[in-house]
Amino acid sequence: GNAHQSLAEATIPVGIETHLHRHLRSEELYHVTAGSGRMTLGDEVFPVSEGDTVCIPAGTPHRIANTGSAPLRLLCCCSPAYRHDDTELL
Repeated sequence: GNAHQSLAEATIPVGIETHLHRHLRSEELYHVTAGSGRMTLGDEVFPVSEGDTVCIPAGTPHRIANTGSAPLRLLCCCSPAYRHDDTELL
């Protein structure tokens, strides 16, 4: 029922990468709580690890891959709140 923001926890198994996607209206934050991986943010690709936070502007293609040896855990915060119809797979 949240309208202005949402918070979810995601776990990405070792060797798995999420689908490249974008949110048309929502800005999103990824905050890594455990593990390490590789973030794709628009044309940039860079490593992430525990304690890192990435701001994903609305409309920016992104994905994250677990390149470590343990599950990659992150908090995902969207504003306005996450909606399936705001997500476009690329």
